[in-house]
Amino acid sequence: MSIQVYNSLTRQKELFQSIEPGKVKMYVCGPTVYNYFHIGNARPFVVFDMIRRYFEYKGYEVNYVQNFTDVDDKIIKRGHEEGLTPQEVADKYIDSYFADADALHVRRATAHPRVTEEMREIIEFIEDLIQRGHAYESQGDVYFDTTTFEGYGKLSGQTLENLIAGARVEVSDLKRNQTDFALWKSAKAGEIAWDSPWGPGRPGWHIECSAMSMKYLGEQIDIHGGGVDLTFPHHENELAQTEACTHKPFATYWMHNAFVNLGNEKMSKSTGNFLTARDLLQKYDGTVLRFLLLSAHYRNPVNFSEELAENAKAGYERITTALLNLKHRLESAPAGHADTVDADKYRTAFEAAMNDDFNSADAITAIFDLVSDANVYLRSEQVEQGALQAYLQLIEEFLDVLALGPADEDAGLDAQVEALIQERNDARKSKNWGRADEIRDELTAMGIVLEDTPQGVRWRRK
Repeated sequence: MSIQVYNSLTRQKELFQSIEPGKVKMYVCGPTVYNYFHIGNARPFVVFDMIRRYFEYKGYEVNYVQNFTDVDDKIIKRGHEEGLTPQEVADKYIDSYFADADALHVRRATAHPRVTEEMREIIEFIEDLIQRGHAYESQGDVYFDTTTFEGYGKLSGQTLENLIAGARVEVSDLKRNQTDFALWKSAKAGEIAWDSPWGPGRPGWHIECSAMSMKYLGEQIDIHGGGVDLTFPHHENELAQTEACTHKPFATYWMHNAFVNLGNEKMSKSTGNFLTARDLLQKYDGTVLRFLLLSAHYRNPVNFSEELAENAKAGYERITTALLNLKHRLESAPAGHADTVDADKYRTAFEAAMNDDFNSADAITAIFDLVSDANVYLRSEQVEQGALQAYLQLIEEFLDVLALGPADEDAGLDAQVEALIQERNDARKSKNWGRADEIRDELTAMGIVLEDTPQGVRWRRK
């Protein structure tokens, strides 16, 4: 089965074909690091991590680049508020990004370039655009001349006239045309700046990603991704300046995830309508939050609520409970064959969902169908190791593709719980009921629920 990808540029699903057979080059816009990211910001991190993992599952080698914008007006403002330099602000929130992204099982990118470390490439890119007649200097600023690029507006489906009429452009007397956008901004007094042929300053937002993508992935890439709010102006401007420079298609497929809303309104730091991932991780396991974000197709909006989070928690626990039951029955089940489990049927259903524009929602439905059949088998009086192992391996395989398996750090806790359960069993055998009760209370405080079954003690997390 071939992978179909919805391309924002053509507004239709297309057969995925990589530029280089067996390899995928992906660039995903990363955060501007001036604050903790909210759960809406987390969606593209999780979604494109899921897409990357599925390509790898299908045998592709993925070169995945996600940048950090580490110089920006908001970073400078936050530095003034916290008494930090812009670099100290960026370092602080990059560290926090990795901590929170790790909790959501988001793998590190192949490269995480920072704008401040790529200044030479950015300046050279701007010089090239000026030499080609696509950009001009104006009192220390440099602007891209949108009238020189015939395809401007093709990604967002707008014309230059509509953009001006809709006032979707930043007005400035320094521009030739109001749709032109800044490639280089001259320094303001007291601001961080870099030397350039046009005087001290710093890059505009859009040029950063074009320069870094070209440095780390080359002139053409397979996928450029980000939130739908980046379609215009950010991705539109990236496309224009890159293709004006190379005269080649920048990205074959442009992919955009929908918003996470709060109270039916888009999450936004500027309006104060947001919940940080960091705060939510104090209440919910990162795997549950990832499960929540992947339970809807990435192009459909998610309206976050406590009820939705609790439903995601219950849904995920249904899967993990099945895993625990399978492992528990395996300990005492007689040997047997796995041919009673139609692995191809389950794998076909899972991959059909993922091949259809990475439909993680339907993929999770396929996992639930598998879990339901496994639960029916578990209710049988006679079970065999082969079938139990087949169900277990399939569930774990699919969870691994979506990075929804138990977190690595749980291994130490599992060993601790197993040791306490063994100690409790020994205490009960020796009729040391006091110690047995103490251990149960200790496990309860750890969030562990014990269940006595005919096959022995089974445990699970609350």
